[in-house]
Amino acid sequence: MDIKWLKTFIIAAKFENFRKASEELFLTQPAITKHIQRLEEHLNIQLFERKGKAVRLTPAGYQFLSYANELVSTYQQGMEGFESWKQGYQRKLIIAAAPQIASSFLPALLRAFIDENNEIEVFINVMKSFEIGAEVSAGRADLGLSRVQPLQTGLQIEKIHEEPVILVGASMQKNRIESEVLSNNRLITHNHPDYWDALLNEVKKHYPTVRTMAVNQAEVTKKFIEHGLGVSYLPVSMVREEIANHSLSVIPPEKIFTPSSATYVLTKVETQEVNEFIDFLKPALNELVSVSWH
Repeated sequence: MDIKWLKTFIIAAKFENFRKASEELFLTQPAITKHIQRLEEHLNIQLFERKGKAVRLTPAGYQFLSYANELVSTYQQGMEGFESWKQGYQRKLIIAAAPQIASSFLPALLRAFIDENNEIEVFINVMKSFEIGAEVSAGRADLGLSRVQPLQTGLQIEKIHEEPVILVGASMQKNRIESEVLSNNRLITHNHPDYWDALLNEVKKHYPTVRTMAVNQAEVTKKFIEHGLGVSYLPVSMVREEIANHSLSVIPPEKIFTPSSATYVLTKVETQEVNEFIDFLKPALNELVSVSWH
C-alpha cells in the first residue's frame, strides 16, 4: 500500500470531490482517480460511489477513513523521528512563543541553549499570546512563552521576567521630551497584547488630543517609528538593538507612568527538556535584558 494513496483518499474523502482534492494536492484529476482505484484494488472494496462527476463515500469508505488517518499520522511521526535521529537528535522540545518574544530576546537565548544542548531538537511555533495557553493545554507545545496569562485552567504559570516599557521615537527625536512628541506625533498603539488599554487611557488623561494609529505587530511598529510615522511604548528588550545603533531613541517620561511587560512560562507536563530549558532561561533572560538596558 502506497502512502500517497492514503493521503489522496483522506483529502478526497474530506471534499467528496476529486477536482477539489486535485487542487488541494496539486495533482491532476486522473492522478487522483488512479490513486483511489489502486487503493480500492488493494483493499478489494469500493470506497467511493461514483455518479457521473459526483462521488460519495461508501459505508466502507467511512469505516476505512479513521484507519487511513491513523496510518498516515503514524507514518509521519515515524519519518519525523527517523529524520531527527539522522540529524543526531535524541530529544525534542516544542516551544510556542509570542511574536514579541520570538523577535526580541529569544534568538540569542535559544542560540546559547542549543549550543549547550545540541542533542535536543527545538521547534518554535510563533503565535499570538492569547493562543499559546490552548496550544500548551492541548499538548501541541511542551512549553509556552507568553506576554499574557492564559485563560485555560490546569496549566502551570510562572512569571519569569518583568521589564520596563519605554516611549521610543525616531533617531531625529533624540533629546525631545514626552509632551513635545505626544503633542506633535501619532502614538502607535496596540502592538502588545497586555498593557495598551490602560496605558492609552492614561495618555489621553494628560494629552486628550493625541492622535493614535493601531498597529498590531511590534516589528512593524518599529519600522513605522524609524520612518517618522509616530512614536510608541515598547518593552526594553524589543528595542535594545535599535537604541544601541541609534535608529530609535528613548523619550524620557514626564506625566505618564509607564507600565511593565511580563514574560510568562506556561507548562502542563514537566518533562526533563522543559525543566532544562526553564532552568537555563531564567538567569540568561535577566542577564541579557539587564546588560542590554544598562
